[in-house]
Amino acid sequence: MTTRRMLIGALGASPALMALPAAAQDAAFPNRPIRILLAFAPGGGTDLIARTVAASMQGVLGQPVVVENRPGAGGNIATEAAATSRPDGYTVLMGNHGPMSVNVSLFRNMRIDPEQVLEPIGLVADAPLVVVVGPKSRAQNLQDLLAEIRAANGQSTYGSASNGSASHLAAALMLQMAGLRAEHVPFRGAAPALTDVVAGHLDFMITTLPSVVGLINGGQVRPLAVTGDTRMAVLPNVPTVAETIPGYKATAWYGLLVPRGTPADVRAKLYAALREALANPDVIRRLREEGAEPSTLDGEGFARLIRWERERWATVIRQANITVD
Repeated sequence: MTTRRMLIGALGASPALMALPAAAQDAAFPNRPIRILLAFAPGGGTDLIARTVAASMQGVLGQPVVVENRPGAGGNIATEAAATSRPDGYTVLMGNHGPMSVNVSLFRNMRIDPEQVLEPIGLVADAPLVVVVGPKSRAQNLQDLLAEIRAANGQSTYGSASNGSASHLAAALMLQMAGLRAEHVPFRGAAPALTDVVAGHLDFMITTLPSVVGLINGGQVRPLAVTGDTRMAVLPNVPTVAETIPGYKATAWYGLLVPRGTPADVRAKLYAALREALANPDVIRRLREEGAEPSTLDGEGFARLIRWERERWATVIRQANITVD
């Protein structure tokens, strides 16, 4: 009987006993490793950015911050994995413009709406792209290139890393705003597309700086313009597209998000760690070397950016009749 009463008492008290460790665990966030899911393969520019920021946040949070690569399906695999994770702050997504703002207009059968199931922590960085031509091109500036495209009357060609990629959409937007037409030639990655630009098989390409900086330095391609709203520190003499086409801007951006329902105090700790990381001079230097500019946008500002990008890329995709297989 005594044993039975002890068991009953223990079972009756178990919710209260269990509540204490849970509360302590929440108050002590973080007390175990945090993982950042990334929708890109290891070794690329975005991977380097994620690992640079993660290493700095790790020093602030006092726990390992590990980058886990989950490439595939245009970023939807990593995005869905993050969205369906437990909302406790230990799974974070390094989201970018593709899965967060573009894919809803490209993919017919997305199983989640990222804007509804993820909460932004803050924007990490904004990375302009670069308009380049090959060494055989006569275009010395963007005005020359646009004039050549206009004269070709739809026969000019441009490459991209893939259908619906940042390089594709940036070029489609530039052509739409200039009132021009050109033939899109998609590739599987930026490298093979740039090979055809160098060889003169393509008239131009818009691509990320890490993918093309070696070719620029080697004189194999010529940069005509950058796609951000200001000139890049690493290419100070290259004008913006907006200097020729007012109002133009197309960048690849990266930010941290967590599953919706993550406690506010946990989100605040993650944002504070991100802000401290992005104030680190070494982090700033490494991001700028990759052509990315550290951001100051908080969660609310990041959310507004996602909505704005979602609306405008939906228009570009519809007008250009862009589809993915």
